[in-house]
Amino acid sequence: MALGLIARKIGMSRVFLPTGEAVPVTYLRVEDNTVVRTKTTEKDGYQAVVLGVGEYVQKTRKGNKLTKHNDQKEFQVESLEGHEIGTKLTVEALPLESLVTVKGISKGKGFQGVVKRYHFAGGPKSHGSHFKREPGSVGMRTWPGRIHAGKRMAGHMGTDTVTLKHRAVLVNDAAKKIIGIKGPIPGGNGSLVYLTLEPAVAAKPTPKK
Repeated sequence: MALGLIARKIGMSRVFLPTGEAVPVTYLRVEDNTVVRTKTTEKDGYQAVVLGVGEYVQKTRKGNKLTKHNDQKEFQVESLEGHEIGTKLTVEALPLESLVTVKGISKGKGFQGVVKRYHFAGGPKSHGSHFKREPGSVGMRTWPGRIHAGKRMAGHMGTDTVTLKHRAVLVNDAAKKIIGIKGPIPGGNGSLVYLTLEPAVAAKPTPKK
């Protein structure tokens, strides 16, 4: 369990490694994440930190002004030390060449058929064929006389929560508050992405001969 950051997807590009290899990257903008509140074991049963981005001011009935955040995300942590309310977390929390876990919501594609949704081959495209992009037979005989649960059929596609692990940080520009993650990331440009820093994996010892 490690503290993460809330980011917003900008778009894709590529970077060149020192070896000359071109690697695709997804650029994310990481605004300053503010610790909105904390959760303790004594009160909530576990330890967690709630981060918020996108501040706005809201007036109460008595005329007081409260600073709130548009987007918030809870991260479970092993220790609350150094994460007091009001603490700012920046893009520097994700150093270069570190590995992160990325979580986002994929693009929504609406109601789709089995060819696009599950890559069914379909039938022949020749003249007179009545089996082109249809799913084919889906029913059963008299017994059990129903369609089994989980049958791949037409339906809603996209807007799924996708988690990608072991993604390397190849770009870290603290001045512009931008980082580059290797490979594609779910969601459209402007969508929220949640990043969690993965612990460093120690190198395996060389076996003795």
